[in-house]
Amino acid sequence: MIDGDHLRLEFMTSPEVARAIENGMRTIVIPCGAVEQHGPHLALSVDADHAEHLAVLVAKAIGDALVAPTIRVGCSSHHLAFPGTISLQDSTFEMICRDYCTSLARHGFDRILIFSAHVGNFPPLAGMLPRLQSAVPASCRVSAFTDSRAWLERWRDAVEEAGGEPIRVGGHADIAETSLMLDIHPERVRTAKYEAGKPGLLSQSDLELMWRDGLAAVSANGILGDPNGSSVAIGRHCIERIAALLVAGFAEDDPA
Repeated sequence: MIDGDHLRLEFMTSPEVARAIENGMRTIVIPCGAVEQHGPHLALSVDADHAEHLAVLVAKAIGDALVAPTIRVGCSSHHLAFPGTISLQDSTFEMICRDYCTSLARHGFDRILIFSAHVGNFPPLAGMLPRLQSAVPASCRVSAFTDSRAWLERWRDAVEEAGGEPIRVGGHADIAETSLMLDIHPERVRTAKYEAGKPGLLSQSDLELMWRDGLAAVSANGILGDPNGSSVAIGRHCIERIAALLVAGFAEDDPA
């Protein structure tokens, strides 16, 4: 068994889930990702792979928590100019999240924690959160991490702390994402295909252009940042720092 698989709902039997809930494991983490282009050097699965890995770390750190199956496809319409990208409408994504929450609450989970390793899911998650909360019983709390600025700043800090150049952090297929994939799925990284994209984090005007006209209008190769200089050590540190950010964020939402 892969480390953490004992916490993943989909690999448990129904009686095992019932016993876990009875024994106090009433918190469940829902990881969200995307299936979208990540430049010429990374597989389309990056965000889903990253979310799945982070979710186990978050569940372990929180304690008495299980991990729901990853919602692997997300809201990626701004990537559709690049072949292979699959995108959900915001309304479709919301209904999937709602069905997850109502199903899990019905079984006795009373704390549902949602996060996304795809920043493009943050705006719809923030918008749907009140409706998700109203869809479950009052005894169940639904929380979602949606602070994209904190996520990107944490990446930049983590890269610098691990000896990388923070200017190479752009938020998409950059030194952070490439490094974390070298750590968790090196077979999905084409190291000979590294090339720089738009440097640094996007300005507000760049963001507005991307949301209006798609990522290709901002970066022709689909990369924000630069993957050059990526390493397993940087990737591992990025993962650890983001996991800590998520745990702290969810702790702030916990009235207990």
